[in-house]
Amino acid sequence: MLGTEFFGNFDLASAAIWMFWIFFALLIYYLQTENMREGYPLQTDDGAEAPNQGPFPVPSDKTFLLPHGRGELTVPSGQRGDRDNLALEATSVAAGSPFVPTGNPMLDGVGPASWAPRSDHPELDAHGHVKIKAMADLPDFAVSAGRDPRGKVVVAGDGEVIGRITDMWIDVPEQMVRFLTIDVNPEGKGNTRLIPMNFCKIGSNRVTVRSIYSSHFMDVPTTASAAQITLLEEEKIMAYYGGGTLYADPARSEPKL
Repeated sequence: MLGTEFFGNFDLASAAIWMFWIFFALLIYYLQTENMREGYPLQTDDGAEAPNQGPFPVPSDKTFLLPHGRGELTVPSGQRGDRDNLALEATSVAAGSPFVPTGNPMLDGVGPASWAPRSDHPELDAHGHVKIKAMADLPDFAVSAGRDPRGKVVVAGDGEVIGRITDMWIDVPEQMVRFLTIDVNPEGKGNTRLIPMNFCKIGSNRVTVRSIYSSHFMDVPTTASAAQITLLEEEKIMAYYGGGTLYADPARSEPKL
């Protein structure tokens, strides 16, 4: 028979298992190199290219067409670089030594207050619409449960009343509150800032923000538009409040016994 004569001395089982291992090795190589399109080539703490880049080579450029008319992105060569000239200094010449801030870390955006250079465009939903909007611009939305923070005073981490909540920013597809708008003055002068919802505690008569003090609110990063917030602006605002959990008070950096 044709099959018997052709495969008589050929081990099909051995060929199948070897083909599987070759396919699996190629798959690992492909997935690993595709995973290296962001963050590579690796760098040392001082910004120089690291001598050890790992066993896999950096992949060649690939250009992606961004949705909703936002142009193209070529990686790895066209990726956004790290921030330069950070106000930090190493505590030792040894590799991996911790860095300490040299200025105001909350304004410099370093340490716990650090932020990444994300896209300066608002996040969009699957239909190309802006995801996060002020509730004042959403007539179909209302507070259906829990405490409505609008109209409540805001108390900072030092116990000072620094303003009043005037609006909420809603993640429309998720139907979640992401930010609160605060008028940074009890009398309401129209000087507003945003507070991330996860840094607020809403009480019966106040909204408490413990991470920063009253003197820090005027330095909270602002948005370029009153109707939307970009990914970069989100990053900076969240980083500012997050950094305040350590840097708002020098005593917070001291050891706790």
